[in-house]
Amino acid sequence: MEYVIDPAKTERFEEFAHRWMELVARHGGEHHGYFLPSEGASDRALALFSFPSLAAYENYRELFGTDPDFVAADRIRDESGCVLRHERTFMRPLLPDSPPADGLPDARDAPDAPGLPGGDAGNASPEA
Repeated sequence: MEYVIDPAKTERFEEFAHRWMELVARHGGEHHGYFLPSEGASDRALALFSFPSLAAYENYRELFGTDPDFVAADRIRDESGCVLRHERTFMRPLLPDSPPADGLPDARDAPDAPGLPGGDAGNASPEA
C-alpha cells in the first residue's frame, strides 16, 4: 500500500498503522511494517504485508466495512484526515534466495558470474 499522508497528522497515521498491523496479524497475514517519512519534506508512506494465499487475503478483505475492529481502524483515518489518498498494488517478493521466475535463467548458476559462488571474481565467497 502506498499512502499520501498529511505530514501534520503523522501521529494519527501511526495510530491507524498500529491498528492495521494488529488486524493483519490477527486475520492470518504477516505485516512487514509501515515505512514513514523520516527526513525532509515528504508525504509518502508505505505498508508491506503478505498473506499465505490469495484466498486468505480475500477472506481478510471480506471483513472490510462489516467487522467492528476494521470499521474502528478506518474511522481513525476518516475522522483524522491523516490519509489523503492511497493505492493498493499486488507484488511478489524477490529475496536473495528466491528462485528465478519461470522460464528465466538463474544468474546464480552462471559459471562466470562475477561475485557469485562459482564465478570468476577473484574467488569471491558468499560470506564476503
